[in-house]
Formats: sequence, structure tokens, C-alpha cells
Amino acid sequence: MSCPLARSCSGCGRASRRQFLGTLAAAPLAFTALPRSVRAAEPQRQQPIRVPLVVQPVLIYSLSKRREAWSWRPWGGLHTEADVAEEKERIGKELAAMARQADFPLELRPLAEVRNAEEAKKLTVNSYDVTLMFAASGPLQALEALAAARPWNLMFVRHRSGPVYLWYEIAHPRFLRKTVDEYGQPNMSVEDVVVDRFDELLWRLRALGGLKNAFGKRIVAVGGPSGWGAGGKLAPQRSREVFKLDIQTVPYPDLGERIKRARSDQALVRRAHAAAEQYLNQKGVRLETDKRFVLNAFVLNEVFHDLLDEARTDAITINECMGTIMPMSETTACMPLSLLNDAGYMAFCESDFVVIPAGILLHYISGKPVFLNDPTWPHDGVVTIAHCTAPRKMDGKTPEPVRILTHFESDYGAAPKVEMRKGAVVTNLIPDFNFRRWLGFRGEIVDVPFLQICRSQVDVSVQGDLAKLVREMPGFHWMTCYGDYLKETGYALAKLGIQWTNISA
Repeated sequence: MSCPLARSCSGCGRASRRQFLGTLAAAPLAFTALPRSVRAAEPQRQQPIRVPLVVQPVLIYSLSKRREAWSWRPWGGLHTEADVAEEKERIGKELAAMARQADFPLELRPLAEVRNAEEAKKLTVNSYDVTLMFAASGPLQALEALAAARPWNLMFVRHRSGPVYLWYEIAHPRFLRKTVDEYGQPNMSVEDVVVDRFDELLWRLRALGGLKNAFGKRIVAVGGPSGWGAGGKLAPQRSREVFKLDIQTVPYPDLGERIKRARSDQALVRRAHAAAEQYLNQKGVRLETDKRFVLNAFVLNEVFHDLLDEARTDAITINECMGTIMPMSETTACMPLSLLNDAGYMAFCESDFVVIPAGILLHYISGKPVFLNDPTWPHDGVVTIAHCTAPRKMDGKTPEPVRILTHFESDYGAAPKVEMRKGAVVTNLIPDFNFRRWLGFRGEIVDVPFLQICRSQVDVSVQGDLAKLVREMPGFHWMTCYGDYLKETGYALAKLGIQWTNISA
């Protein structure tokens, strides 16, 4: 599968997306330790990465001349240059209003005009991600030339929001179906056509912005990539093939040496311990484990930041987090992963690449931290989900109350029990092992129990067909975030050829 961003990518942070896609093998990175003289100062950290979606709006139209005793005028409300000028002004104002409502990075190019296929082809040599066609009128060939140049295209037609558009009548039979019953237009489907409503445009653009950022993402895998269960053995390979993930391995011996160096760096230790004290003194934080586990967790957090700095990325996952890392760090990875997620990074336990692509995509669609969790058996309208690495800032802004306990299975280290907000609406994504079909549903947090399971745990009501969820549930791990992003997820997955089932539809 070729990268749909290759012609328009603007990079992602300190390294270009092309550089990121250049190394898809899981070979260890050649990390270099920072000199002690540099480490003594407050480090310049790699910041979370979220690049804008670049959209090229295009007004497609043609003006016809009167011909006596002949059908010279097509459907539509643009007949003069004055009509066109008025429509351009209208579109400009509407796009500006939409951009102000966008909760994701969005770059709108100046409105272009296209009257024929030749003008369309000239426009497509420019760099952008999405073609947004305002199909007022104009020849079929112009629309086809625009759509052929990019995998991501949207068509906007007017019914009542302004002068009616010709393609409001014939976008389906003539453009998408080519005057037959079968669909025949590459790079577009019925989901890419919007009538009148800019809010319908906006959620589609949010989905594409999430997909742009997720596609080709570089992620550091401490201990290497993995996948849960027998079904997940090929998950790292499929992540590279479908999502083009750039998975970079850091071997555990390397991590062990880094932890030793970090502990000998007094400036780093002081900085980490000060951050730990500040965290523990926050309102809503209760310490219920040995404090030394928390102090060690903040040192480990510094080590993880070093890995992200050197890899020039904002995503990390930890393999063998249920054992190997504990004697090295004298704590668990739970707290650092939670802290990184709260700070806008992506940090996942278990290195399960069955579900990690879902977490990356959902993070970029929602703009919020995501919660990798273990599901249970859905019953009586609810399902319990739990894990030990939950973010506190599930809404992206406000820390939820938290109890710092031991990691449940080991009864060791420091793990957050985040008291998630009752009544919060949540999106739940359930990817399959084979990267062919995902399920999702909207839920509501109805309880925050304290069962003898992973520390961060919630009961979620299933808003939808519970029996279908139980019957068709694939994979194992789920991804959850605050808010409803089911439409965006389904739209993005269609661009990757992954089947989507929305249990809440």
C-alpha cells in the first residue's frame, strides 16, 4: 500500500514524514547517550506531534451562453460572473467559520477556481492532502481529474444553503456511477459527498486529520514489538503494512544501562524527585503505595523522555512490562506511561500492536489521551474495562482524582487508579487480529468500582446491540477515550479498507 500523503506531507516535528517512512524494519535504533554536561540542564524535550491537515477548496463551475430555441442552461444558480463572485465570497466566509470551529490542526488553502479538466490538472500539482470540491457545475472531466490526483476528496453541493448546484442532481448517477448501476469513481464514495452542512464536512476532515497523523507514525518499542495471543503474532508486520508504522526497537539491555546512568545523574534525579513531589501534592492524588516506587517512576519517566527525544517522536510502548522492566527500574512502567499520556504523548503497555494502531488513530482523531484496556464479558447492558496505565486527563485538560496503588498482578511498584468521571460518554474501539474488521460502540461510564483486577477500572454502559457485541467481538485489548468519535473512526477506516461495525448505529 502506498502512502497517501507522499505528495503532500509536511513532516511531523523534528524529522520529515518521508524520513519516518524510510525505516520500517524493527531494527534497534542507534541511540546515543546525552553528555552529562547537557543532562545537567533542563532538557529541551521532544514535544507531542500533531501536524495540520492541508485542504485545497475548489469551486468548479462553467458559465453557459444563451442559445435560442435550445436547452442551453444546466441546473444550478451560477450563471454570471457576478454570481461566481458572490459564491466565492460566501464560500470564503463559510470556510472561515468552519476553521474557527475546528478542534484539530487545519490549514485551508485559498479557494481555487476550475472550469475545465486542464485547469484541474494544473491545480493538482500543488501540495495538499484533501481536495474539497464545491461542485456548482462544470464538466465531469474536471471533477474526475481532481479526484484522480488524491486519495482523499470531498464534494460539497448546495440544496438550500445558497444557489443550488448542478451536481446536487447528478453527483450520484453521473459522477460516482458513470451512468450505470455500479460505482466507478476512484478515490470517492457516497460517504465523501456532503449537502449544505459544514459540520458534516468538519467531522470528515477531523477523521482525515487523524489518519494523516497516524499513518506512518514512528513509535519506540522497548523490548521490541509484539501482539497479544496466537492471533497477534503477525500484528507488528500488519501494523507496518496497513498503517505503515515505523516501529523502532530499544533492547532491554540498553534500557537497563540507561536507567543506571539516569540514577547516577544527580541533576536528573533531583528534577525527577521534585516532579514526583509536585505530583503527589496535587489535589485529588492519594498515595497508597511505597513512595520510593513513585520516585523511581519519575526517574523512569525521564529515561522514556530521552528515548522519545532521540527517536524524534512522541509515541512509545513497553513490552514485557509485567516483569522484565520491574527489577531494572525498581518500580513499574504504569506511572510513567500515565504521565506521558497526560502530557499529550502516546504511551502504551504490553507492546500489543493489534490495538496500538487503534490507539494512535483515536488519539489523533479525538485530540485526547486514550486508555488501552482489558475488556470483560458484556452483560446486562454493561462491560467492565480495566488496566493500570490510564491517563488522568481523559478529557485532555482536567486531571481526574487518582489513587496511587501497587500494580495489581505483581503487588509492586506504582500504578494509578484513575477515578474516571461517571456520566462521561466514551468511544470504545475493538480491533481484530487480522486488521480486516473493527467494532466500536458508544458507552457511558456508570460506575468506578474497586475490584481485584487492574487498578484503573470502570463499568461502561453499552449503547447499542449488546448481543451483537458479544457475538462479533474480535481481538482482545480495546481502546477507549472520552467523547463520541465513532463516525470519524469509521470514515478513516474505510480509507484503509478495514471493515467497520458500529454497534451503536
